Amino acid sequence: MTNMKQIKKIFIANRGEIALRIIKTCKEMGIKTVTIYTDEEKNLPHSLAGDESYCLGSGPLSETYLNQDKLITIAKKAQADAIHPGYGFLSEKAIFAKKVESNGLIFIGPDSLSIELMGDKKTSKIKIQELGVPSIPGYHGDNQELSNLKNEATKIGYPLLIKASAGGGGKGMRIVEQESEFQSALEAAKRESLNAFGDDTVLLEKYITSPRHIEIQVMSDTHGQHFHLFERECSIQRRYQKIVEESPSPSVNAELREKMTAAAIAITRGINYRGAGTIELILDTDGSFYFLEMNTRLQVEHPVTEMVIGLDLVKLQILVAQGDKLPFKQEDLKQNGHAIEVRLYAEDPDNNFLPSTGIIKSIGETSVLHTRLDCGYVDGNEVSISFDPMLAKLIAWGENRNVAAKSLALALDEVLFLGVQTNRDYLKRILTLPEYLEGKTYTHFVKTYENKLRPQEKSKEAKALAIAAFLFSQKKSSNEDVSINNKTDVWAALSGFRNI
Repeated sequence: MTNMKQIKKIFIANRGEIALRIIKTCKEMGIKTVTIYTDEEKNLPHSLAGDESYCLGSGPLSETYLNQDKLITIAKKAQADAIHPGYGFLSEKAIFAKKVESNGLIFIGPDSLSIELMGDKKTSKIKIQELGVPSIPGYHGDNQELSNLKNEATKIGYPLLIKASAGGGGKGMRIVEQESEFQSALEAAKRESLNAFGDDTVLLEKYITSPRHIEIQVMSDTHGQHFHLFERECSIQRRYQKIVEESPSPSVNAELREKMTAAAIAITRGINYRGAGTIELILDTDGSFYFLEMNTRLQVEHPVTEMVIGLDLVKLQILVAQGDKLPFKQEDLKQNGHAIEVRLYAEDPDNNFLPSTGIIKSIGETSVLHTRLDCGYVDGNEVSISFDPMLAKLIAWGENRNVAAKSLALALDEVLFLGVQTNRDYLKRILTLPEYLEGKTYTHFVKTYENKLRPQEKSKEAKALAIAAFLFSQKKSSNEDVSINNKTDVWAALSGFRNI
């Protein structure tokens, strides 16, 4: 159904950097915003960044950001016209979209039918097969008996992948190399899927040994227009979580791009989609590609697309939600240069990626041209374990891939997050690795080059310079003499200071 109501106030059902990102566009469009926060987040930037802000209290996520009725009640109290879910949380919950619209509010996203259809791996694969889009050979049936699944696995052949039908993020997923491992892997996948999603249904797929993860950004309006905004490559992942994303993909040529984007448009047109979405594809080494899933929301990595095509995706989402016709044609959209994004996490890659907490003493600003920092924290904020460990996204644009990678590596030197251990140095090691610069970005990149990505031992001179820099910065900020009694404290404080 087409909304013909101009949106004047948006309730943001999210937090952190994505809430701030939405607010930025709303300000440019003259739209008022309503933000929410928990007791724990009173000092975080998003808590008071909206024109109105409401506290959700405390408690588990089910009582705060996932409490659908509470959020809708606040949105109505604030007299918002629409709700933007951001990503994560309730962004792909069909029941939430339905509740929003049944309460007279506009849901800034697709309709609940599209979310429901594409949110289930099984039903989505059946649908895209009807549309003639290639999918990975596998079994997506209802018969979940062990004997049947074993037979289907034999037909597919090993290695294969067991995947939770209802989930994502790597939960309920197991790679099975040979038949003898199948039963134990199946039981583990079903158990994990049931715990995470309340559903132990699984599907089986051929496992492609050296794939790339390619996704097509799509945008559709309510006037029958369906666009693709080209591809992103998100192959560099750890435990199925993306850490480096870029556009264009170094592995996609013009001919392949045309085939992939045509497949994406066939899907959005075939399900009468609206709004922003992402068609995720697996690319094999022989140029074959297969549908993986569709994300019916804005993606974390949307900035790389924005920097390459010069459009504001949040603005397009809002225009579509209020029933406007998108003001361009497909032939107007071009890729310009190259953009790369890295996700900065509060974790220690050199200590088995152990999560990190603490007070952020200094984030730092980047002076590198054509860079962008999307961050949900400011100096003095505390990083806790209550929410996702992603601190920020750092994005760089360059006239080509090497320029973008070099700019991003330089920018990482300046975005410090002093006081909290981060994966900053690890990301820089990825960006400067020769294999990365050569475009060998398969999904097993992190595992393949694990040894090369380990930190190099610092020389005595480098350590001396680090301590001197730390002492100088402390003395300068306090105007007092600083003494150090514990070398461990020095390196803890220096974590994230500079890659020396």
